[in-house]
Order: sequence, then C-alpha cells, then structure tokens
Amino acid sequence: MLLSMTGFGNAAQSSETAHVSVELKAVNNRYLKVSMRLPEIAAKFESDVEKLIREHIARGSVQLSFRIRLDGVKVGHTINSVVLESYMQQLAAVQKSLNLGSDNQPALSDLLQLPGVIEDAEVSVDLGECIWPLLKATVAEALTHFHEFRSIEGESMRQDLKLQCKVIEDQVNEVEKQAPLVVAEYREKLLERVRKAIADTDVQLDDKDVIREVATFADRCDINEEITRLRSHIQQFHAFIDSDKSLGRKLEFIGQEMFREINTIGSKANNVSIAHAVVDMKAAIERIREILQNVE
Repeated sequence: MLLSMTGFGNAAQSSETAHVSVELKAVNNRYLKVSMRLPEIAAKFESDVEKLIREHIARGSVQLSFRIRLDGVKVGHTINSVVLESYMQQLAAVQKSLNLGSDNQPALSDLLQLPGVIEDAEVSVDLGECIWPLLKATVAEALTHFHEFRSIEGESMRQDLKLQCKVIEDQVNEVEKQAPLVVAEYREKLLERVRKAIADTDVQLDDKDVIREVATFADRCDINEEITRLRSHIQQFHAFIDSDKSLGRKLEFIGQEMFREINTIGSKANNVSIAHAVVDMKAAIERIREILQNVE
C-alpha cells in the first residue's frame, strides 16, 4: 500500500465544556517536519500532539491548525490597570516636557491596544487537563481522514508505477532478444572490413585472429549480468509497491539501482535497437522518480 505525502484531513468534536476543530495539511518533504501552533490554553500539549503525528506519518511537511472554544466557562479578557496607569503617567510626562495641550490626550481605545494592557483570563489547571482527551480524539479523527485521502492518492501512484515497470520489463525482453545479434553483426562487419582491406594484397585472413577479436568484443559488450540484475530489481520493486506498508525510501533506492543497470546496458551494447530500448527505459525511470518524490 502506497501513501501520498500530500494530503488533507480535518475534524471537529465537542464536549460539555469545549469545542475543538483541527485541520491537517501535508506536502512532500524528504524528512518529517511538523509545525503547529496551539492556543494558549492547550499549548502544554504540543509535544503530545506531535507524538501522535509521528506515530502515523513517516515523511512530509505537516501543518496543523487548531480552534478551541470553551463553552459554559467564563473565559475572556481583563484590563491590567497597573500597566494602563503606567502608560498614562508616561504619556503625561511626555506631554508636559513637550508643552502639549490637552487636545493631544490619547483615546482610551488607543491605550487598550498597547502591549500588556489587555490580558487573557487565566484558565484553571483542571479545565486545561480536561481539554486533552477531546483534543487527542479530534487529532486522531483528522489523521483518519488524512490517511484516507493519502490512500486514494497512493493507489493512483501505485498503478502508475506498475505501468512504468511494465514498460521497463517489455524493453528488457526486447534487449534480451537483440543481445545475441550484436556479436553476430559485429563479426560480419569485421570480416567485411578486413576483406576490403586485404583485397588487393597477398595477405591471408587468419580465422584465429578474427575469432580472438570477436571474442574480445563479445566479452566487452556482454550484458547478460546486467539484464539478470535488472529483472531482479524489477521483481523487488513490485514486491515493495504491493507491500502492506508505504516504502517510499526503499523504492527510491531500487529505482536508482535499476537506472544504474539500464545505463550500463546502454553503454556496453553497441546496437541501435538496444539504444532505443534504453531510451524508453530511462524515460520510464524518470517518471518513476517523479512519482516517488511524493510517496511516503
């Protein structure tokens, strides 16, 4: 089962004392990066929420947003009169030093916006602790929806990966058919060149020299080992994409190994048909790389 690193999930739950809503968004990232900002009343649970996320998500850049509303509880704001009075005394001193008249008195609404004048009312420790079960359940529900979203995307990517593997398998079969012909074609071309070169001379063609040259070429362009390894990598790739877990990193590694074998086949096999097959295989590998960038 493949999972996409890109996804979205949300959830909202209520209790007798509070209402909690959670939104979870994720995009692809090589590692897991979690960012969130909990309201002050639940800020102490940030590490617990991150632990929940890490239990369900292995890779990706994850963002969480929260809304918490307390119902039936008197929670609001208070005016810090000490801070407000300090501001007013300082302003009065500035007005006096600058000889400003009474017309320059600041409005109370302006003073209320100064830092520290308005404070959030304190919430009891017991109430804060009561929020955690609701918060945990809401995050878990959002993760469930997020997982469903990623599973749908992951299945689409799995089918695309299988299609690209089929392209590579078909081209490997074609390469395997063409491989024995490479040496035979080289032998015929070599004999033709040699015959033309000695046509007007008394030099006799020694079959041993031709055989030795052809044998050297055959050894140099032998790709049977690369074909065997490539087939093995394809089988392992299929096993990973059909696994119960999303194995994005392992698939990336196998994809790199497949590309290495394909590249070696292209460099060793001196044949036009094989070269065309290698181009198609490299195109399929490039598509596989693009897909795997978004697989967990």
